[in-house]
Amino acid sequence: MAVSAAEFIARYGGIYEHSRWVAEEAAPIAAELDDPEKIAAIMADCVDNASAQRQLALIRAHPDLAGKAQIAGELTKESSSEQESAGLDQCTPEEFAEFQTLNRDYHEKFGFPFVMAVRGSGRAEILAAFEHRLANDRETEFETALAEIHKIARLRLHAMAEH
Repeated sequence: MAVSAAEFIARYGGIYEHSRWVAEEAAPIAAELDDPEKIAAIMADCVDNASAQRQLALIRAHPDLAGKAQIAGELTKESSSEQESAGLDQCTPEEFAEFQTLNRDYHEKFGFPFVMAVRGSGRAEILAAFEHRLANDRETEFETALAEIHKIARLRLHAMAEH
């Protein structure tokens, strides 16, 4: 079902967290598609071909996991649902403190938030990934964050297709 570029942007502008530009760039090519995998590939290509500064801004648009934005109720509807699906809204005080420490350490080392497609993961698995990825160098972690963002986008697109 082909839609106009404006309709495509209105529908998919939130797929990449606070980064409507991805849908705007994908619209001329993807507006004629309704296959979530094809749309995901085109949108990912737009991100992969963006400048490093734009990619960094995209990574930085993501909230910390079990962070202050979650507590304040400031997450996007999609991020809130994803974090809740992983039980991040049910952290014990000890887990919450560990998330805060890891978020801080990660930001200090890399200059951007830890990004992980958490849907289907548990708190222990996420904390283990956090600890493991803190050992990476910045370039590896930058690429890993983008790959995780693409996974999040693909999951969001499939969820939209099911509704």
